[in-house]
Parts: sequence; structure tokens; C-alpha cells
Amino acid sequence: MSPLRRAVPLAAVLALVASVAPSSPPLVAQSGENVRYAAIVVDAASGEVLFARHADARRYPASITKVMTLYMVFEALAEGRIELTDQVTVSPRAASQPPSKLGLPAGATITVDDAIRSLAVRSANDMAVALAEHVAGSEARFSAQMTLKAQQLDMSQTRFVNPHGLPDARQLTTARDLAVLTRAIMRDFPQYYHYFGQHHWVYNGREYANTNGLLHNGPGYDGIKTGYTNASGYNLAASAVRDGRRVNTIVLGGRSTASRNAHVADLMNTAFEFEALRRGEAPVQMAQVFFEQRGFGIGGDIRLGDGPVAYAALDRAPAEGPTAAGSESDAVGTALVALASRPAADTANLSLTDRLNGGRAPAAMVPPAPARAAGPAPTPARPEPAGRWAVQVGAFRDREVAQGWLTEVNRRFRSQFRGTEQTVQTAGEWYRSRFVGLTEEAAREACEALGARRVTCAVIRPE
Repeated sequence: MSPLRRAVPLAAVLALVASVAPSSPPLVAQSGENVRYAAIVVDAASGEVLFARHADARRYPASITKVMTLYMVFEALAEGRIELTDQVTVSPRAASQPPSKLGLPAGATITVDDAIRSLAVRSANDMAVALAEHVAGSEARFSAQMTLKAQQLDMSQTRFVNPHGLPDARQLTTARDLAVLTRAIMRDFPQYYHYFGQHHWVYNGREYANTNGLLHNGPGYDGIKTGYTNASGYNLAASAVRDGRRVNTIVLGGRSTASRNAHVADLMNTAFEFEALRRGEAPVQMAQVFFEQRGFGIGGDIRLGDGPVAYAALDRAPAEGPTAAGSESDAVGTALVALASRPAADTANLSLTDRLNGGRAPAAMVPPAPARAAGPAPTPARPEPAGRWAVQVGAFRDREVAQGWLTEVNRRFRSQFRGTEQTVQTAGEWYRSRFVGLTEEAAREACEALGARRVTCAVIRPE
């Protein structure tokens, strides 16, 4: 079957792409000074973001690029444009690529199946170019199609100019976009996902070990891809399944292989701990807060030895001082994570799952356009506060996060807080999220309603 069959002319694809803005060694901390660092942790089934740090900042993908390369190859296989038994001829351009590489000379052939394994296990740059040429006729055409596909998947901050991830200042992505890609390749091509979990691969009498060290000794890990350049730092997209739940984690900009792997493992362990707790009876915090309590994302990007953030329990907590922290279960951390890693303004009203998958805001969340009127519209009177009691639903170290959580709680419990004032009060380094203007009875009833949905709160007496 001809590898040159293609539906979109190269000039058209390039024009569209041009319009897109684009005894182990000691562990080294990925501290706040590491400007290359970014991370995101996602529940693979729902798309819920459990933790995010710099998730929308542009970064270099390095060899995680090859996940998109293989997405394109898998799509060609699924559509019947190529077959696993096809012989791929290595061009002089492919053979000239720098390591890591398989090292086949120009003119040699390799099956599509083995070429795929060379990318997934060996991260072979020469075979990435060979596959690109086999699928699309040229590396340039294939790279343009990669960017087009990224846009179709709603990887809005991603641009590809090569299929291997070798250094190019134009090749950019974000941790969030790579999370979208990781879920997409599992969803769209589950029959091929096993390639990313192959521990070893033997070719021409030589055995190659997978570059993803967590596959070899981590519990439940089954994919997906590492990456490294001097500019990117040590990158890893990882996925693991425990107790029937799958979590995907993207870490970019690690300082070493060992510290990156340890950090990914810590994030994964925390995610599975959170998932287990919220399946139980006891209320748990919002996901992002749960991670922050363990030292992730506050003043640095992994635990730096200064202990977790001191969020206190809410039950019967006094109102004096930053003691109350919100928590919830069935839509954990929606507004919190959305604001902790805020993307472009035009997606600010999306839920976390919608934003991760590039969806549009549900109609209920998009304010309708105001109707035209012959004269100035009267300003509706704000309901008078019913009392002087308050309900506190969280205390955070970031004002935007505190305000965002207020907005989310109000959205989910409108009837309890109708007519109240939403306020963020400063207490030292903390920002309290409060609804003010309730009677004592209304405040206690509101907290009961939140508690029934496993969202903790505190009733605040008038001062």
C-alpha cells in the first residue's frame, strides 16, 4: 500500500499550520527556581485534573513529541493507509539523525512494527523520520499534519516542526496539552497502546531497555514516554493503573532522570491516595489542596524539606485565623485547579474536564447576551442580607484560588447562598473564602447542605 496517499495538499496544511500560534544518585529538587518545570496529574477516565503547576506554560516537549508521531502512525494503520508488515526504507535524511537512534544505514529497511517499537522503547530519532516519510511522503508534510492533528485534539498551545523532538525553538507545547494527547492516544487507539509499555525489545540480536525507568520497578506503570534535551530538561509522560483506576502524570523540566522519576512517583502515589480516600466514607479536601498539603505546588515544585502546608480541619474550627479549608468529592477542585493554572481568558468559564478535552463551556455557564432595550435597563436591586452570620468554605494562600472556590461553591449551592455577599478576607498570608449575610439558622442549614455533599465548611459568628 502506497505510503504517499494523502487527503490534504501540503501547501494547504502548511498554510493552516502557519496560522497557529504556537544505590541511586542523590535526588535533585525541582525547585521554584527551575523555570522549565511544569506538571499535571489527571484522572484518565474522567479527565479531571487532580493537580496542576505551570500546566499552561509553553515548554519544549523533547522526545514526548514521539507520542504524537505514533498517534499519526496509529491513525494511518487504523485507516488502512499503511500496515504493520510494510517495509520502511531508511532515507539518507533519516539515517543522518543524531542519537538516540537505531543506526540503520540509508537504504536499509525495517517493518512498521519494528519502527514503532524503536520509537516507544529506544526513542529512535532516525526511525521517527523514517516513519514520517513513510506515512506522509516527507518529514515536513508529516510535521505539518502533526500540528493540524494537535489543533483537532484541542492542544491549542502546541506546534510541531519535526517528528522526533530534537531541539527547535518553534516546537512548543504545555503539560496540559500533553495530558490531552496522552488521554487521546489511549482513547482513540487502545489496540496500539501496549507498544508504550514494552519493557525490552530485541532487534538484530541486540536488546534495548525502555527509557521509562518507572516501567521496570514502579507499581502499575504501563507507559508512556520520556524526553530530554538541554533546553527541555528531563520530561516524562507516565500512566499507571491501581485498584482499577488509571492516573496520567506529565512532568516537564526535571533536573535529572532520578529526580524526575521520583517526583512522578510521588505525584502518582499522592493521586492514588486521594482517589482511595474519596472512595471511602470520610470527606477529603479538593484535589489540588490535597496535593498542596503534601508540599506540591507551594513555593516550589516538589517537597523541599520545609513540611507540608498547614491547612487545618474545618469541623468546629474557630473563625479566628486561617483555620478553614474547603474540601469536596464528586467534582473535586474544579474552580481551584482552574484558577491555579489559568489558561487563556476565552476558556476561563470551562469546567476542568471540558478544558482538558478542549470542550466548550456548557450553556448554563455562559452568560446569555443581553437583550436590546429601547431605554436603559433598570438595575435590579440586590437582595438585602438576611443577617450577620457567615459561612467559611476555605482558606488559601492565593487570592485568585480563594475567589474561584467561592464562585464554584456558589454555583453548586445557589439556593443556600442566594442574597449573600461573597467575600475574600485576608488573614496574614491566608485568604478566607466566605459567604456573609446569613441568619444563624440559614448559616447552619447551608453547612448541613454542603456537608451532605461532602463539602466541609464552618459557621462564623458575627464579630
